[in-house]
Amino acid sequence: MNSFDFEREGLDTKLAVARSKAAKLSLLRVVLFFGIGALFILGIAEHPIWLIPALMVSYLFIRLVEAYNFQKDQESIYLALDKMQAQKENRSRRQLSGFEPGSEFLDKSHPFCNDLDLFGEHSLFQLLNHTVSSGGKKRLAELMKSKFERKDSEARAQAVAELTSNPLFLQSMEAAGLALKKEGKEDGKWIAWLGEAEKQTMIAKAFAVVGPLGGLTLLFLIYLDILPAAFLGIWVLLGVAVLSSVFLPLKKADEAIPFAATLKSFRVRAELIERETFASEELLERQRALCPDGISPSVLLSDLDKLGLWIQNRLNLLYLPINLLFWTDFLLFTQLVSWKTRVGQSLSHLPENLEKWEVLVSLGAFEVELGGKGRVEWTEEAKLLADEIAHPLILPEKAIPNSMQFDANHRLILLTGANMSGKTTFMRTLGINCVLANLGLRPFGDSLVLGRCQLFTSMRNSDNLGESVSSFYAELKRIHSLIERLESGEILFFLLDEILKGTNTQDRISGSEALIRQTLKTNGFGIISTHDVELSALAHTVEKVHNFSFHSEIHDRSIDFDYRVKKGPCASFNAHKLMELMGIRFES
Repeated sequence: MNSFDFEREGLDTKLAVARSKAAKLSLLRVVLFFGIGALFILGIAEHPIWLIPALMVSYLFIRLVEAYNFQKDQESIYLALDKMQAQKENRSRRQLSGFEPGSEFLDKSHPFCNDLDLFGEHSLFQLLNHTVSSGGKKRLAELMKSKFERKDSEARAQAVAELTSNPLFLQSMEAAGLALKKEGKEDGKWIAWLGEAEKQTMIAKAFAVVGPLGGLTLLFLIYLDILPAAFLGIWVLLGVAVLSSVFLPLKKADEAIPFAATLKSFRVRAELIERETFASEELLERQRALCPDGISPSVLLSDLDKLGLWIQNRLNLLYLPINLLFWTDFLLFTQLVSWKTRVGQSLSHLPENLEKWEVLVSLGAFEVELGGKGRVEWTEEAKLLADEIAHPLILPEKAIPNSMQFDANHRLILLTGANMSGKTTFMRTLGINCVLANLGLRPFGDSLVLGRCQLFTSMRNSDNLGESVSSFYAELKRIHSLIERLESGEILFFLLDEILKGTNTQDRISGSEALIRQTLKTNGFGIISTHDVELSALAHTVEKVHNFSFHSEIHDRSIDFDYRVKKGPCASFNAHKLMELMGIRFES
């Protein structure tokens, strides 16, 4: 197999050369195609001797088609590399409107995915997703929503760190998938077909030999005028009858075998993985999974690719006369059965394994393009220490980092502050960096120490007319879920934004205080943000409760924010001034 070029250097020049070669090969291919047609017509109408050069030119035509396809594939790879470069630049500028949002993975009952901008427009998924298949995309989303598991996260972190040291491999894997894979046939159908035993009769084996020998013998005898040309028509009619016995199994194979482009994508990516020497256990395990029986999938796919090309072009005008003369369907069928018998289930898990590689490639590509520089440390204690952590969806030059500490003496943070001062963004910053750490990625900041805990958020609780649920009741259901999990003994890091905002001030303050005291009796720790500064008094009477806040500076015609978290409750709020700036006139 010719090796594709996955380097970006000199891309415009290389793309022009590939297109020029493809154009020349295309023209020559057309000339040979009409030449083959002319020779076959001469062979049938004038003399069978013309069929011999027709076969020779047909072989040359096939080789030419392969060379043309290679150039077109290489052109597609160059275009994919160009697209990837443009996407990288858009991601670095956080211009994400053209990327798949993954909105189908939003789940309002999930502990945290809806509140942290993991999916949807301008989301972490758009920064992370370098997958090339629907299955890979789904696996990435499932991993982003997965429970925090230290062992798995640390193993992924080692794998990602190794992959980031090999950016050409990451680039090649993504480009091969983007350029060559063609959606349209379900992987499940192919896997089911691989598992079905194929019946091959002795008659089929015999016809695989009789067909080519009979066809050549008949042509030779007609050429010597030993037999009249009419026998050729009888032979073709006989071929139509016997070929019907393998028509259905070949048709079923045609429907099940992935498109040639998809097989090529599988093969190229499998070969890229096979060629690499990995060190981390996660990558070695994924590499071994490609060859469960010790058979190289790229070799098996190369054989299937050749068979599939013929099987999927059996009704081609060029193939039909060859098939009717030499009964080549029997040759195809016997080779296909032999291939399936030899391969068995070796390839049945290939699509699934490549999807898992797509996820790893996505994580590695994210680290290469945008990844944070921070250090992750896991601990068995119920704690979280965030040092100068920033939000990955905000441009680095605009993101304001902040720090926060949770441990045995800092269990609950009451976060107060002016409107638009950064409370919610800060809470999402902590949550989304925890998700990054769980994925095996580095945080956007200096360091993140993450203890044994699970993440739970309550921020975007909205009403649902279809379920007759108000936003306040939706929040109460969310809090009920938190309480149930905490009182069952789980260690949760929770982020509750503007708690109980749907009710009156008196009920909100008394309900918030009750919830705070209740959570402190459990293994949970986290942040509760509120506009009720009265709650800040709890820090003086309740152990392990601490006040932090965001402030604003009010001017005559504007309000300034520094987006820095500070110790202590907020001393002043800005809602009155904001309403004035929005045109609300207060009577003096």
